[in-house]
Amino acid sequence: MAKSSATKQAAIVFGALAVGWLAIELAFKPILDKARSAMNKSDPARDPDDVVEGEETATKTDETPKDA
Repeated sequence: MAKSSATKQAAIVFGALAVGWLAIELAFKPILDKARSAMNKSDPARDPDDVVEGEETATKTDETPKDA
């Protein structure tokens, strides 16, 4: 009898988690869709911390004062 009670309790907990997950998915659907599409568009091979040689010289010239 204790096993039956534990199984019912596990099923109820699992069902509650599933309903909660679906509620979150539906509530935040627009935000999640934008985030997922941005992740799909991203290039995993490109590291934003790497500086390209052409960009490095362009930023250095932009930072110098005009009247110097």
